[in-house]
Amino acid sequence: MMSFVPWNRPHRLAAVDSATLVAQLAEGDAAALDELYRREAGPVYRYALALGGNAAWAADATQEAFVALATRPTGFDAARGTLGAYLAGVARHALAALWRAHRHEAPLDDGGDGDGDEDGAEAGAAALSPEQTLVRAQDSAQVWSALRRLPPSFREAVVLVDLQERPYAEAARIAGIEINTLRTRLHRARGKLATLLGAADRSRG
Repeated sequence: MMSFVPWNRPHRLAAVDSATLVAQLAEGDAAALDELYRREAGPVYRYALALGGNAAWAADATQEAFVALATRPTGFDAARGTLGAYLAGVARHALAALWRAHRHEAPLDDGGDGDGDEDGAEAGAAALSPEQTLVRAQDSAQVWSALRRLPPSFREAVVLVDLQERPYAEAARIAGIEINTLRTRLHRARGKLATLLGAADRSRG
């Protein structure tokens, strides 16, 4: 089992771009892996944690992503997207495997484009912009509580686009869906999130 410790101080490779670091890693430069981990592990872990809601699984999925990079750096193709997107995609597959192993299903692949509540979701989305939806929550715990109540595919769309601020094309690539599907999920997810946060506000009032 591989174990990685992120750097907490400036490193000589800090100014080197990720594609070059991956090439150096392929040539056996262990320091390149350390620097890549320092840059990318946090976002990958937070994505996996938000998606699966399980810290141990998120850590395992993140480790799987870096093990894949360490053992097969040629698997990353800079022409197809960023290293962060590649690692998140590997972590996503690892997380789905954990879901299947423990619950005999993979909710990340459930399609999740509707659950019978589209009208209420779209009404909520029309009432609040994504920025207003997040800003109106009084603390991050309230947001994460609402996110955990979204269908997994909806939650993934919000995490990738609104929280991690990834471009639509990159977010769609990580999720393994078309951009239009991502937009649909994101629109409905924002509406549901607005509804959930609004209900939480009313219950506290």
